[in-house]
Amino acid sequence: MNPTLNLHVSRRYFIRTGAVGTAALGLGLLAFSAPARKIPIGLQLWSIREACKKDLPKALRTVAEIGYQGVEFAGYHDLQAKELRKMLDDHGLVCCGTHTPLETIQPENLAATIEFNQVLGNKYLIVSWMDLKSKDAWLAKARLFSEPVPKVKAAKMVLGYHGYQGQLYDGVSGWDLFFGKTPPDVAMQIDTSSCVLYKVDPVEVVKKYPGRSRTIHLKECGGPPFAAIGEGDINFKALLDACEQVGGTEWYIVEDERGGDALDTVRRCYKGMKKLGRA
Repeated sequence: MNPTLNLHVSRRYFIRTGAVGTAALGLGLLAFSAPARKIPIGLQLWSIREACKKDLPKALRTVAEIGYQGVEFAGYHDLQAKELRKMLDDHGLVCCGTHTPLETIQPENLAATIEFNQVLGNKYLIVSWMDLKSKDAWLAKARLFSEPVPKVKAAKMVLGYHGYQGQLYDGVSGWDLFFGKTPPDVAMQIDTSSCVLYKVDPVEVVKKYPGRSRTIHLKECGGPPFAAIGEGDINFKALLDACEQVGGTEWYIVEDERGGDALDTVRRCYKGMKKLGRA
């Protein structure tokens, strides 16, 4: 297998945790709830793609200095998995996901994809975008995603899909058609801004599919130009509470695509997470 699987594709692919407590509660003895665990915060590197293109090691160093604990890749800059892993290790970062094209999870490519990501230290294989135009197309892709799940699970990894497609087909969104037919092991990586653009509350999406928001893209929507987390229209407190209560969330992943000074925006996003008590 070739762990340097070529993932040169266009941006099109990259858009779009008992019984004792219960007994105590029944006796009226449980007077407080245990504090929520801290979920680590990663950065989707597409947010700072120009800085990565110019000097990837320097960009990773800056990400770590801001406070991010992990990064999610959207392309590999012509580097092998071992090279990328060393850069992450050098800066105390981990890979919290990769946006991978649909063809990389097909039978002929799956073993190479798994191998590459095992070397990288990545657990989450997230397909970033599918341009589907019909109910049948969404259902067909749900069947396609179901097939590699056993092999992905055997490798101690997670297969998932990113975004939020709200187009309706016979009154049901493409998102619901897809996640209604895929196994619960297929992770749902919501893009919060996409939800809002379809006039859907991401909190309700998390609650509708408990345990499936293994990772989530935190992207602000509305507010002033180049708004960072907490400066726009999304109720991030309610969203993060839902992720921690029912979402099964293992990573928060910040993403920004609104332009301006990208490094400044992702720095302000991290500060926004601090204000929310999550960093």
